[in-house]
Amino acid sequence: MKNPSLIAAAAVALLSLAACENKPEEVTTTAPDPMASQLANAAPVELPPAISESVTLRCGDNSLVYVDFFQGDKQVQLKTVKGGPGTMLKAPEAGQPFEAAGGYKLTGTSKNVTVTVPGKADRTCHA
Repeated sequence: MKNPSLIAAAAVALLSLAACENKPEEVTTTAPDPMASQLANAAPVELPPAISESVTLRCGDNSLVYVDFFQGDKQVQLKTVKGGPGTMLKAPEAGQPFEAAGGYKLTGTSKNVTVTVPGKADRTCHA
């Protein structure tokens, strides 16, 4: 025989749970942004230039150099080994030689360049 008080207690528990609202809790924040004024007064951010052309050039000594030319003609990335580390060379103005610390220098265009790398003689390279 079943206990009627146990059945009644279970029914009361189920009815009380059924009355609960099953909506997920909504979390909102109304706290002000502590950096809002600093962000509003910050100088505009300038994105780095995109690569305009990547070329592989063969030099007079039969070696290869890999050069990435960036938009704006003020910087290039020079690699002497494919997939190796690159050296960023910058020019003060478009059309001037690209230079980096340590004696790196590159002049020319994506078709013909003259490359100076520390420890090696100047090389003229062509696409």
